[in-house]
Formats: sequence, structure tokens, C-alpha cells
Amino acid sequence: MCGTMGNPSPWAVLVLVMMLAGLLAPCVAHEQPNFIVILADDVGWGDLGANWAETKETPHLDELAAEGTRFVDFHSAASTCSPSRASLLTGRLGARNGVTHNFAVTSVGGLPLNETTLAEVLQEAGYSTGAIGKWHLGHHGRHHPSFRGFDYYLGIPYSHDMGCTDTPGYNLPPCPPCPSHGTTASRVVRKDCYAEIALPLFENVTIVQQPVNLSSLAARYAEEAARFIRQASDSGRPFFLYLALAHMHVPLGVPPPPPASGRGIYGAALREMDALVGRIKQVADGHGKGSTLLWFAGDNGPWAQKCELAGRLGPFLGTWQRQRGGSSAKQTTWEGGHRVPALAYWPGRIPAKRTSQALLSTLDIFPTLVALAGAALPPDRRFDGLDVSPVLFGWSDVGHKVLLHPNSGAAGKDGGIEALRLAQYKAFYTTGGAMACDGSIGPAEHHQPPLIFNLDHDMQEQQPLDVASREYQAVLPAISRAYAQALEDITTDNVSVADYSKDPAATPCCNVQHVACRCRAPGSHAAVPAHHAERRATWLCL
Repeated sequence: MCGTMGNPSPWAVLVLVMMLAGLLAPCVAHEQPNFIVILADDVGWGDLGANWAETKETPHLDELAAEGTRFVDFHSAASTCSPSRASLLTGRLGARNGVTHNFAVTSVGGLPLNETTLAEVLQEAGYSTGAIGKWHLGHHGRHHPSFRGFDYYLGIPYSHDMGCTDTPGYNLPPCPPCPSHGTTASRVVRKDCYAEIALPLFENVTIVQQPVNLSSLAARYAEEAARFIRQASDSGRPFFLYLALAHMHVPLGVPPPPPASGRGIYGAALREMDALVGRIKQVADGHGKGSTLLWFAGDNGPWAQKCELAGRLGPFLGTWQRQRGGSSAKQTTWEGGHRVPALAYWPGRIPAKRTSQALLSTLDIFPTLVALAGAALPPDRRFDGLDVSPVLFGWSDVGHKVLLHPNSGAAGKDGGIEALRLAQYKAFYTTGGAMACDGSIGPAEHHQPPLIFNLDHDMQEQQPLDVASREYQAVLPAISRAYAQALEDITTDNVSVADYSKDPAATPCCNVQHVACRCRAPGSHAAVPAHHAERRATWLCL
């Protein structure tokens, strides 16, 4: 039309632009990216070769860092399993979402049902959602992942050291064999036959293997993750895959015998994890390179109690605590307990070969993915995470002004905020050490005024600032205000309470009449849903 009327007026141009914007806006809104979040268990900051030159076992992760952005000041929201996972999937600290310590095999509850998960938000936004791997946020009733926003689930309901297996990894005894004599009805199981029930592998709400085969678990996870990505891509819907690996938590399920060189069994397991991540990246790129954001992070620091089976802290030694006894890694608020490796990869969107110093957290994954999906955060609650997409895209290197660190195990189970980060300063109101390799434990110590470390000059957390120094006196008022404001913000929020009660009936088991709850029927590979008591009498041991 403009071609037949000469030069259009400014008003005509404005109207045309507005019309085009209105036409294009729906198209932009529906170009939702895919998301893959890979969470490694008990991995050390120094277990990534891109972080620590001594580490040689992670070529695929190092390639991911070279082709994406590496975050060197990235933190888990807690330093133990359940609280860390709950915070990632809600964007809220345990002091808000109610998950302050780990759930047990016999736990009745889990992540409170009034908390909204990232999967539920993305599912509502049109995403196909899948969870593969360790859950540890409740397995009984509607706490199971299939009722928390995931269309598909394959994995174990808690840590894989919480039960025996037929093919155990290192540092875990095997399941004794089934009795070879007697019938199902006449068998008597001794009370000491198993200290804990054998590990179940769920597919959706059905137990498909029990005891789980740890040595083949990584391959199975990779296969099912690839299948999920293919099916979601073929459907035309965007997808969200939450892949919570068993690595690097003990037992380390690498087929025997342990390697004789290098880092031994730990190094072999680290290479296996690295290869799995490389496989997932390859599959994602093969279904539209540039359409998927892949975010890799750790759930907390290494489990130092396990000695040579624990990961590397890198430079974050927590020397002040180690001089007093105990570990300064997993289960503590020292940097080694919650500073974790983190990478983001999104070809064409996230800059390659970039290292970000921004202060970030797994708390940020929830609000960032929600924003990128064009969805809205759940109302009537506050979030500890930030939308850090400007940092992802390289537009900014500014993250949290203040980041809170809960105890999560070292000094109690109340989820209290016992350490705080403000810029380069780390303030401890309570310190403590978890069990170390030598068996020592550092008792809880309360500090008023707080211990303050300047991480720019003392990343080993070796020597706190002198309380009489000018630097300490200058930063203390800002830290005190931030701490008081944080506590007030939490107490005035919509806070949930998790049910930590226990009942043996909550133990997931496909056939409780048999030792180890073995799940294969005679002449069949079929499995039955957990707790289906009416079929128990027909199931025999392998």
C-alpha cells in the first residue's frame, strides 16, 4: 500500500510497526527453548578439568566449558542432598520450602505439596517434562515425582547408598542371595538379613528393578534421556529434562576391578559421568543445535568422610575449620561445602569461552528458566533465586548482592541461616565441621560478632579478619543489616513445613514377602507397581 501512496507519514509508519509487533509477538512467545538441567551428586569444584588443571578425567565437560560459559562463583543452595534439590526445584531456601535435611527410606513425607516445582510451572507452559535419576524429595504417595509435574520419571527415590544392590559399587555391601530352599509361604526372613531394603528403580510409578543394578545404571539413564529428548523433539513441544545423576556419590558404580592407575575408582566414575554428559549434549545438538539450554551444576561439595572416594575441593579448603577438626566440605557452610562447578551451554545464545565471576546459585535456575519460557512465577511466596539470564547471555556479570547459606547438616537440622555472603565477604554466625576422613568432627561454634573472611584475598578461609581492623569495622554494619533483613524476610514469608515422620510401610518395595524385594516374575520381565500387595504371593526370587 505504501508503494502506491508515496512517502508514508510518521503516523502511518508507527501504526504499521505496531501492527507488525502485534502479529509477531505471538510467534516470539511460542519460540520456547528446551531445557536440560544436569545435577551431579557430591562433585567437587576441583573435579572439573576446566576449573582445576590436575583433573584429567572430564574432556566432555571441559569441551562444554569451552563452548559455553563457566561460572566460578556458583553455589548450591544447601550442602546436603534433599535440601539442595528442593531449592533447585522451587527457587526457595529450605527455611522457606520446609526441606531442611534429608528424607529417609521410611519417610512418609517429602517436599511439601503446597510448594510449586519448576516442572509444574513449565508443564503448565506447554513443556514436556522428564526427570531421570535421583529424586530424594519424597517417594510415598503424592510426593513421588510423577505427581510433582513430571510427565516421565526413571530413577531411584533417594541416594543409592540407602540400600543394598545385586551389583554394588565400591563402599557398599552386596545384597545376600535369596534363600535357595523352601517355598514363598514358608520362608522366614531373619531380622538381621538386611539392615536396609534393596534399592528400587522406578519408571513412572512402577518399580521395574529391585535390587537395582548400579553398574548398568549410567548407561540406562543415558539411553532413556536420549529417548525422552527424541520423543519430545518429535512431538514439536519444548521439553524440560531434569537429569540428577548418581555420580559422584558413593557407592561408585563402576564395573570391577577398580583401575590400577590414576585416581582409581573415583577417576573411573568421574570419566563415566563425563561421558554421560557428553552423550546428552550430542543428542541435544542432534535435535536442533541452538534450541536447547544445557545447565550443569553440582548439588553440594564432596563427601570428605569417604577419603580417596571423595572429590577435589580445588582451592576451597576451609583451613580455619580443618585446623579445629572435621571436614569443611559436604554438610558444611564452608566454601567447599557449597561452591560447585557450573556450566551453561546454548549455542548462539550463551557466549563461548567465557568465565563469569558473578555470584550465582542453583536457586537461580528456577526463576531463570521460568522467564526464558515466558511463564510466570507462582504468586503468594518469595523467592531466593534470581532471573540471571543477563549473566547467561553475557550482558552482565552481576549476580546476587547477598547470598545466604543454611547449615543443612553440619550444625543442626533446622535450616537456619548460619553464613552469609556479601560481595567478597563471607560472614559466619555459626561454624562447624562434618566428619572428616580421619573420623574427626568439628563441633558447632557460635560467633557474635561473626567471623568474616575476605574471599578475594583468602579463598581458603584460613584467617578471619581482625575484629579491630578498619576493614572489619567498615563491612560489619552492612553485613549485620543484610543478615537481619534476610531473617525478617523469611519469617514474614509464606513458609512451608515438611513432614519428616517415618513409617516402615512407606518403604518402596514391589514384594515385601521376599528378601531384597526382587521384582521379576517367573518367566517374565514384567514388574508390578509398588505397594500392590495382592500380587506379592506370586513373585519369586531371581
